[in-house]
Amino acid sequence: MDTNPSRHTKRVATSSPEWAAEADDIRRGMRLAAELNKLGIDDAPRIRELFGELTGQPVDETFTLLPPFYTAGGRRIRVGHKVFINQCCTIYDMGGVQIGDLVMIGPNVNLITTGHAMAPSQRRKTIESRPIVIGRNVWIAAGATILGGVTVGDNAVVGAGAVVTRDVPPNTFVAGVPARIVRHLEADEDREAPSRA
Repeated sequence: MDTNPSRHTKRVATSSPEWAAEADDIRRGMRLAAELNKLGIDDAPRIRELFGELTGQPVDETFTLLPPFYTAGGRRIRVGHKVFINQCCTIYDMGGVQIGDLVMIGPNVNLITTGHAMAPSQRRKTIESRPIVIGRNVWIAAGATILGGVTVGDNAVVGAGAVVTRDVPPNTFVAGVPARIVRHLEADEDREAPSRA
């Protein structure tokens, strides 16, 4: 039996009071993101302040986000220390998104925890969500998409344009559509190369 909570799908009926509350939160998040997107690179303290308001959690001075940024909700996003999020990223966080310390997220990355039922008769009746967990010291390259229910292990690299539908083991490089392991990363690969003077 699969007891991993990231595998369990939460379904919310679009006719329910729970969905009405989610829709209100989405509107709030989109309004805050629009305000954040009016800011430039020199407005880092105000960007951090608005991102903290968006998530309901303060972020420290090591957090960097380059607008524009898009979200649905925002209250279920958690970021660690020294997180960098590049331009044009989208985080749909209804299922929850945890981003560990030292994570670098390239431009145009999508973290999407929500979706719809595959059955045509159910597609507009429910919203489905599953969490995304990004481990420590992960690099997600430009244009990658990570879907709900995925955990990306510590020190992993997600290649540009990859679509990640399954867990990524720690210390691996994944790429492709759907993403597959290309190779395992050695622990010493993250050390700086010695200078050749």
